Amino acid sequence: MRPYEELIVDTPNYPKPGVVFKDLTPAFADADACAAMVDDLAAHFADRGITKVVGAEARGFIVGAAVALRLGAGFVPCRKPGKLPRTVLRESYALEYGTDVLEIHADALTSDDVVLIVDDLVATGGTTTAMVRLVRASGARLAGLGFVMELAFLNPRAAIAAETDAEVFSLVAVE
Repeated sequence: MRPYEELIVDTPNYPKPGVVFKDLTPAFADADACAAMVDDLAAHFADRGITKVVGAEARGFIVGAAVALRLGAGFVPCRKPGKLPRTVLRESYALEYGTDVLEIHADALTSDDVVLIVDDLVATGGTTTAMVRLVRASGARLAGLGFVMELAFLNPRAAIAAETDAEVFSLVAVE
């Protein structure tokens, strides 16, 4: 077992009754575990020619920026509406109740970029598929998607497969 797996804490009934929240913050707080997560994600995609890593706020910034540094790539923040100061590309996605929106700067990615999407966790795939559509809209090539944790019992790979055939890689899968 990698050192980060034992540091993921289950928090029952958060954020609502019946939900078991998978808290990765203890693994982020442990220097060795955090380094192992970043190293494992970066190593898996090291030979793909990644030029940019895209990560969604907020925890995707933590993992994505560190993976980008390891790969010698740039980092592109994917933000909630109104947080970026210049022209943006926008993509909405479905939530359990309603919709939300993600944005990237319109000039953040080009057709020359090879992109890796990184996030701490993938659950239903809504945020991830919005990021896939933003990468596609920019003209960049999506090389893969990397996650610290995948809630496999929610079947996010089906939603992702409907948008892209890029490889999905997760360090920890919760069945």
